Amino acid sequence: MGLRRLIVVLGVLTAVLFGGALPASAHAALLRSDPSQGSVVRTAPDRITLYFSEGVLLSADSLTVYDPAGKPVQRGAPGHAAGRPDSATIGLRSGLRDGTYTVAWKAVSADTHPVGGAWTFSVGAPSKTSAIPRQTEAGGGLAGALYGVGRYVAYLGFAVLVGSAAFLALCWPGGTRLRPLRRLATGGWAAVAAATIALLLLRGPYVNGTGLGGVFDLAGLRSVVGSPSGEALVCRLLLLAAAAVVLSVLFGGRRAEPEDGPRAEPQGRPRTGALVAGAVVAAGIAATWSLTEHASVGVQPALAMPLDIAHLLSMAVWLGGLTALLTGLYRAGGVPAAAVRRFSGIAFSCVCVLVSTGVYQSWRQVGSWHALFGTAYGRWLLVKIALVACVVAVAGVSRRWTAKLATAEAGIPAEAGLAAEAGVPAEAVKAEAATEAVNAEALNAEAAAEPVKTEAAAVVGAGPPDGTRPSADRPTDPLRAAQLARQRAVRERVSRLRVRDADPVRSGLRRSVLAEAAIAVVVLAVTTVLSGSEPGRAAEEAKAAASANGMATAPAATGEYLATVPFDSGGPKGKGTVDVHLAPARTGADQLHLVVSDPVGNPMNVPELDVAFTLTARGIGPLPARLRHTGPGSWEAVGLQVPMPGTWQLSLTVRTSAIDEVTVTRKVTIS
Repeated sequence: MGLRRLIVVLGVLTAVLFGGALPASAHAALLRSDPSQGSVVRTAPDRITLYFSEGVLLSADSLTVYDPAGKPVQRGAPGHAAGRPDSATIGLRSGLRDGTYTVAWKAVSADTHPVGGAWTFSVGAPSKTSAIPRQTEAGGGLAGALYGVGRYVAYLGFAVLVGSAAFLALCWPGGTRLRPLRRLATGGWAAVAAATIALLLLRGPYVNGTGLGGVFDLAGLRSVVGSPSGEALVCRLLLLAAAAVVLSVLFGGRRAEPEDGPRAEPQGRPRTGALVAGAVVAAGIAATWSLTEHASVGVQPALAMPLDIAHLLSMAVWLGGLTALLTGLYRAGGVPAAAVRRFSGIAFSCVCVLVSTGVYQSWRQVGSWHALFGTAYGRWLLVKIALVACVVAVAGVSRRWTAKLATAEAGIPAEAGLAAEAGVPAEAVKAEAATEAVNAEALNAEAAAEPVKTEAAAVVGAGPPDGTRPSADRPTDPLRAAQLARQRAVRERVSRLRVRDADPVRSGLRRSVLAEAAIAVVVLAVTTVLSGSEPGRAAEEAKAAASANGMATAPAATGEYLATVPFDSGGPKGKGTVDVHLAPARTGADQLHLVVSDPVGNPMNVPELDVAFTLTARGIGPLPARLRHTGPGSWEAVGLQVPMPGTWQLSLTVRTSAIDEVTVTRKVTIS
């Protein structure tokens, strides 16, 4: 099947898949609670229960309930209600007084990502004040940032390790003798190993939202190792030990040649057992991601996990193989055309697997056209699709250069057969021969002058004590001999570089492969962001759950907050203002009215408007507000309750098109 036909088929498949949606999620979303969010109950409940979109892992401090004075009132340890892994429940003390209570929760979703939030309910009637101690944000802060960097380095190292090893084993076995390619493969192994260790140490602070001081907390580390994500990281380290053995077999104990050394001699392919072992180890390492992240939850996990492993492996063989090919192309002499052709065929197969499995996984995580364009995950996915399309386009250019390289080498005469096997064009061989002739004449002239220097040295008593005359090409002075050796090495390297740069076909191939590798680095970065983001299905499901759990309140009588907030999303028709009216701007029940206007003051309908409140000083929030569209450009919040006084940050997120979005903030004082 040709590339164009494949693209058409996948396009039709994408339209069919995104045309419908099945319920699925990743990143646990709070669906409902008992008591419900913002509700007012007559009598105090004896426990609270939360229900999520997927199973969650709980810790001793997963649920905390605060009374109006800010004191904890829960009793016992949190657990699952009726054995349901998608629930969390905890008992409450008896004799609770009337007022507003705040529930702060945090958990680890089945895809190993930390989630958390807070909400309120009231007993009898909402209270005027409510105090909440400082809470930490799971998955944020410096620990969260470093954890994200570690994930990216792990992906990058995995791609380089698997891709370079596959390139050497399947495309260019002779390259295993070259020091730069050996360093590339071992460097990828070291990167993924170091990143995995760092992720183990950072996992505790990342999940609990604590500082870096918890990195070396042994109790926390034991808890991490016993969790599913920790077990996956430990398994990855064990598999990396096996990968080190496979690499040693691949290199076969042969002496590595320097970067400026001669071209690697052709040698036999690795044994079938080593290839099978390497494939099994690579699949096992990929499984440490697939079995614990997005693919392990949601629709059809039994099918999604093996397809995700295939997706990761094809990504690594293609993108990691590009780095090996690029390294070989930029060393003196280049890569044999036969190896380039073999990798080109393997890369095309990997692209087919990547695109087909990627379409399926995108459908699982997004599920609808609205989620594709209307959620952060969907927009990042569009960025990744665009980048992959760019890589595929550049890969097409590389395939054309590969075909030209094969044609050029097929026309080399028989007497240049050895050079053709080495991947050097006949014209370049002639140029190198001419350069070597000039260098040889220079060496002969220098050698002819050497006896004169030696003779003169003997006259002044600098000659050897036995009176023998040193050879012209073997000076007895070790410093002089080392100097001549360095000069010869430099001349030989310059000659080989001239030969390499004299071939326009190889130069074009190097440039296109470099472009592929550069874009691939960005693709891996976007992949890392996606793996740590809430999928579109889960975001839509959480929004629907928040809408269903809202509760209307009556307007209050005193106090208000008024502001006109300008925004600019950067896209067409992306400028305007939001008029904010919050009343009574006190703790408890509040009414929030929003009016979106264009630059000339006319009502402006936008695809999406979100509002959240964050009390930065106490580390509370963001607390989302459910908005209801009441007319042209007009919105109002339903069931809004602000739990405590202080200076809150009001965040307005305005989306003006499928891809243009901006968040603006204002300070709001709640009395």
